[in-house]
Amino acid sequence: MKSCRIHLMGASGSGVTTLGRALADKLALPHHDTDDYFWLPTAPPYQTIRAPQDRLRLVREMFLPRRDWVLSGTASGWGDELVAHFDLVVFLVTPREMRLQRLRAREATHFGADAVAPGGWRHEETEAFIEWASHYEAGDREGRTLAKHEAWVASLPCPVVRVDGARPLAELVEQLCSDVRRLPD
Repeated sequence: MKSCRIHLMGASGSGVTTLGRALADKLALPHHDTDDYFWLPTAPPYQTIRAPQDRLRLVREMFLPRRDWVLSGTASGWGDELVAHFDLVVFLVTPREMRLQRLRAREATHFGADAVAPGGWRHEETEAFIEWASHYEAGDREGRTLAKHEAWVASLPCPVVRVDGARPLAELVEQLCSDVRRLPD
């Protein structure tokens, strides 16, 4: 039986984690998210970046040796050793305005609407994050950009499927299940 190791990637707010969880549930596979490895656990979260060698150590311990898994989130730039393990990469592309709406909603859900509203304790961080994420397509900020993702995807030895993150989640899951079934043994 073939292995099923799937990596989903895209811009912040594109729906990568949501789709990764839904796909893992449908395929009855364990789901992992790169944020769990990239960030140290802090309160509030997303304050301290974990050292790359520690991220990779955790990845090696937590899921890399397993036969099947779904990994959502971006590993380009720090997770190049993972590439040899991917059976399929899903590149989720979502319109900018939809991504930013999703990010605002996610921040409000995660931290509370009052916290991210003007005057809230998380407002400035949220606005800075949204501003940074809004430049993904233009590529004129540090970090994750469409150009970097395109270059990384072009270098991959495994099949890559591009999907439109504006499509309904159930449709995307069904499409990807079909794509997984077509993977070579």
